[in-house]
This record gives sequence, C-alpha cells and structure tokens, in this order.
Amino acid sequence: MLLEHQGKRPRIHESAYVAPTAVICGDVTIGENSRVLFGAVIVAEGGSVEIGAHCIIMEQAVVRGTPRYPARLGDHVLVGPHAYLTGCTVEDNAFLATGVTIFNGAQIGMGAEVRINGVVHLKTILPADAVVPIGWIAVGDPVEILPPKDHDRIWAIQEPLDFPRTIFGLERAPSEVLMPELTRRYGKALGGHREDQIFSE
Repeated sequence: MLLEHQGKRPRIHESAYVAPTAVICGDVTIGENSRVLFGAVIVAEGGSVEIGAHCIIMEQAVVRGTPRYPARLGDHVLVGPHAYLTGCTVEDNAFLATGVTIFNGAQIGMGAEVRINGVVHLKTILPADAVVPIGWIAVGDPVEILPPKDHDRIWAIQEPLDFPRTIFGLERAPSEVLMPELTRRYGKALGGHREDQIFSE
C-alpha cells in the first residue's frame, strides 16, 4: 500500500519490487532493483527515508525516518525479518539480521553486521566491518559492544545519551510523570496519519 503523508508521496524506482502487503508512507525513496517484502513498513514520520539500490527489506521489517533523524540505507543492504530501524544511517553492504534494532542517530558502517536480535543504541557509531554478535548491544561513540548481562556498563554509557530528551524532547522523570506527556505528544504527532491518502502509481 502506498500512502501520501503530509503532502509527500513515495518515489519507487521502476525496477524495484514492493509486495502488495507492504506499506510505504510519505517521503520515501526506494532505489533501483530493491525489494520490499510482505508486511514490511517504511514510513517517513516527518523525516525522509532513502533506500539505496539492490537493498532487501524482509518481512515485517520497519524502517522509520523522524524529523530530527531521517533514515538512509546505502546500496546492497539486507534488513532481516522483524528488524526495526528508526532514524539511522546504514552504509553500503551492511547486513542487519532478523530482529535487530537500530535506534535514532545510530550509524552503521560499510560492511558491518548486526546479528540476530542485536541492538545498536541511540547515537552509536558502529565502524566499518564491525560485528555485533547475536543478542549483544552496541552502545556509544566510541562504540562498546557488550553482552546483555553487562547491564550496568550498558546503562553507564546509555544514560547520558538521554533517550527521553533525544527522542521526545522530555526530561527523564518517573513513569507516572513522563508517560502521560510522552504519549500525549507522540499521539498528537502520529495523529497526522489520519489525513494520509492511499494512491496507486
């Protein structure tokens, strides 16, 4: 399904393939010979999404651009099933396996691999040819690649990256204070989709 969002329509190269149950929404560019498979969602949520040439976006993957952090994938990138990429940059020849999560402001270097269920956290720079092992977390700049059991070390790096402020513009606070304002703001922004229009090329 192709959707116009905020007056902008996807631009899909004539040689690309988008499965009929994929959703492509707003200011999205999909390059030559790329493939977007069943159930994938590519949405420009106030920030553009650019998919290069010869990319494969597999089933139920999500690629999202945000106002502060557009999303950009280079050429020959594979995004595995159930992966979630938001506001990140992925250089050529990267491999992002099933279930990976790449957060806003992250940069994935050329030829890097993030293996099954790996995470590249907020504002993290993963250099060229780096590998995030299955289920591990890459965090910071310079990056540290850590197993999930190293929660205290991960949090020591992650906390100053300030997820609530970076993503939602809010001070960190107890959930009963933070969540009502977060959901109000985010809900208002997402409400813009009520005006989306389906179109066909």
